Amino acid sequence: MLKNKHIIAAMLVAPILAIIAYFGVDLAVSEKPHAAKEGESYKLVASSNCRYTSGICTLENGDFKLKLRSEQLTENALVIKLVSDFPLDGAKISLVQQEGKSATPIDMSVTQEDKKEWFVDLPAPTTAESEIHLVVKAGETLYYGEAPAIFAEYKTLFTEDK
Repeated sequence: MLKNKHIIAAMLVAPILAIIAYFGVDLAVSEKPHAAKEGESYKLVASSNCRYTSGICTLENGDFKLKLRSEQLTENALVIKLVSDFPLDGAKISLVQQEGKSATPIDMSVTQEDKKEWFVDLPAPTTAESEIHLVVKAGETLYYGEAPAIFAEYKTLFTEDK
């Protein structure tokens, strides 16, 4: 069978054609990225670090990226710092403690003149199902997202009491 020139040629050409077809279909079918339009709103997607006790939660949509960092967590309060790659015109955040119940959004306070760092004091999360809902305004564009509040507690094997 390996003495047949046609089979050998097919074995060499088939993987190359498969790779070309894979990239060709991706190019033809995939959604093309587009710039954010003023007056529109876009959803931010929570990264995987939001699901764990990492102390940091990253929300992003394309090039627009926000980082929520738990600065201080006590039994009664949670201090969150928001860091953006782009200057923001405003930011509101709320902590939803129970599913189905909405919380009142709280305005975040800007800390730098370039409007890239924001702080807020929230009540401490009481359940493992608590969520943080966030809305930011950059120019005339709104970005919104939600993430589990579990990230607010920074816990590793080194920080646990043994």
